[in-house]
Amino acid sequence: QVQLVESGGGSVQAGGSLRLSCVASGSIFNINAMGWYRQAPGKQRELVAVVTSGGSTHSADSVKGRFTISRDNAKNTVYLQMNSLQPEDTAVYYCKVDHVSSGGVRDNYWGQGTQVTVSS
Repeated sequence: QVQLVESGGGSVQAGGSLRLSCVASGSIFNINAMGWYRQAPGKQRELVAVVTSGGSTHSADSVKGRFTISRDNAKNTVYLQMNSLQPEDTAVYYCKVDHVSSGGVRDNYWGQGTQVTVSS
């Protein structure tokens, strides 16, 4: 099993910044992609950004130029630097990890979520 612990959420005014962190621990063998998703009230969960084990990144159009995803493989940690936050960025942000066990079993693990609230 792999456990994910997120931190860094909070409340900010429009134009502000936050940095989210997600640390993976437990029976880690090989982490492939690590990503951030978000879910606003009444809406479906959506991809925000993802980073592969090789460092390639992909971001949703709505956050390009404002959010940056990165990872530290030595620390099994993924970050999301969020700048120029807008009220529409308000959501619960979830970390997701694509993990492959030593036996070749592939699983996705989710964090518990961290609230980000942006006021106008």
